[in-house]
Amino acid sequence: MLENKRIVITGAAGTLGLATAQKASQYGATVLGLDIVDTTSLKGVDEYRKVNLLSTEDTQACFNSLGPIDAICNLAGGFAMGLSASDPSDEQWDQMFRINVTTLRNAVRAAAPLLIENKGGAIVNVGALGALSGLSAMSAYCCAKSSVMRLTESLSEELKDHGINVNAVLPSIIDTPPNRSDMPNDDFSRWVAPEKLAELVCFLASDRASAIHGALIPITNLV
Repeated sequence: MLENKRIVITGAAGTLGLATAQKASQYGATVLGLDIVDTTSLKGVDEYRKVNLLSTEDTQACFNSLGPIDAICNLAGGFAMGLSASDPSDEQWDQMFRINVTTLRNAVRAAAPLLIENKGGAIVNVGALGALSGLSAMSAYCCAKSSVMRLTESLSEELKDHGINVNAVLPSIIDTPPNRSDMPNDDFSRWVAPEKLAELVCFLASDRASAIHGALIPITNLV
C-alpha cells in the first residue's frame, strides 16, 4: 500500500507514532521519524531526526534535510483536561494550542512546498472525536483540536489542485500508557487501539485515499 513512499511521521516516539511507523514500514514505506526526544533509533523508523516542532526555524531546517517526501502524518500532540472554560489561567490553554496547533502549522508550512514539488502526496492530521462539541473541563483541548480540524479543511481546499489530499482522523480515547495512568478506572477495551488508528492513518497516506479530500473521519472502539 505504501511501497516506494517516503512517509514523514511527527511524534514518532509516541505510542501512536511508533504504531504508525511500524505499520507504514510493514506496508513498504521508508519512514522518516521526527520527535523531540533523544534517541538513536525507533522501531519501524528508517531515519530519525530530533526536532523542536514549536520552532519554525528548526522545523524548516529539518524538512530541508529530508529530501523528497510523499506524505506527512502529523501525530505530534497532547491532551490535558481539568480546568473550566472560565478559568483565568492561560497555562493549559497555551499548552494545548502549542503542542496541537503550532506544531502542526510549522510542520505543514515546511512540508507543503516539498509535496507540491513532488506533484502530489498526502497530509494526515489528528483531530478528536470529543472536539466535535464542547465538553466540560476540556475547553482548551476541544478548542485546540477544533482548530486542527478547521485547518485540515482549509488546507484541503488550498492543496487539492496540487494533487495533495489532506484529511484528519478523529479518535475517541486512544489506548496509551499516559491515558491509562490518568483514567485508571475506565474500561480500556472501549478505547481505540493505536494499531487500529495507525491502519487508518496509513490508508489516508496512501494513493488509495487520493480521492478523499478534507474528510474528518471518526474512529472509535465503543461497543
